[in-house]
Amino acid sequence: RLNTPKEMITKVTILSPPVGAEEWKASVVSSMDALVDSCVVVPCSFSHPKETLPTARLRGQWHRTNDRDQLIYYKDETRVLENFRGRTQLLGELGKGNCSLEITDIKSHDNGPFCFRIELARTETDTQTKDKFSFVEDCVTLRMMSEPNAPSLTHKDPIQGRPFTITCSVMHTCPTNKPEITWSRGSADDVTESHREIQRGLWEISSVLTFIPAEKDSHQDVTCTVLFQGRKTITSSSKMTLYVRRSENYNYIIIPVVVALGSAAIFGGLCFLMVKKYKKRIEELQRQDGT
Repeated sequence: RLNTPKEMITKVTILSPPVGAEEWKASVVSSMDALVDSCVVVPCSFSHPKETLPTARLRGQWHRTNDRDQLIYYKDETRVLENFRGRTQLLGELGKGNCSLEITDIKSHDNGPFCFRIELARTETDTQTKDKFSFVEDCVTLRMMSEPNAPSLTHKDPIQGRPFTITCSVMHTCPTNKPEITWSRGSADDVTESHREIQRGLWEISSVLTFIPAEKDSHQDVTCTVLFQGRKTITSSSKMTLYVRRSENYNYIIIPVVVALGSAAIFGGLCFLMVKKYKKRIEELQRQDGT
């Protein structure tokens, strides 16, 4: 399964000029799994409590840990490393403190670490920056996954003629292009889907298939296939074999018991009448003979 990301509140290194570093705060996921050839979204947020900063005055960038000139994202792509051009973008608005980074078409060497850096311009049109801050103490590291995880299947025992559900779920780290789940049987009307964030940076997509199994479905396979978004087709699947149980039916017990009890009652009644009849006859004979 995907590893659980850890959130860290980073301390700030001031690059210029030395003014109140403690005023700037950032929350960055420190490590994440990333599927090669797919995509990943790195959650990141920052704040500056003393003033509202408009997006137009902010310049966000992501760079390699040891060299802030090795940019993997910047608004001016001519300054970005050639290997990352067209593959990175910021999500949300910097003015609202969102510095989340999306990387698409993940390469096996995109492991980082990568750090966020913010520049504050004097005016909205000024190209010169007033302040520059890099959050470098805790940057994000990506753990490369060459193959996707297999989806997990959860279910109860199927019973003939009763509604039966199978849940297929898988973890991922790219909510902007979430995986697609398909089934080997059923239609769209038989499926419900949900998508939720387990914790920051880690998401789960689930698909629930509902149908009524028949006797003929026993020993048949049901397969769940997950398609991960990317430059090429990336799929993973899991399957289960149905073992359909018959509905619980006690008629084969109840009917014989009722018949037996009925027969016993009739036989007992006949015996009672016969005993009563012959007892009366014996009494009459005794009175006639005096014995």
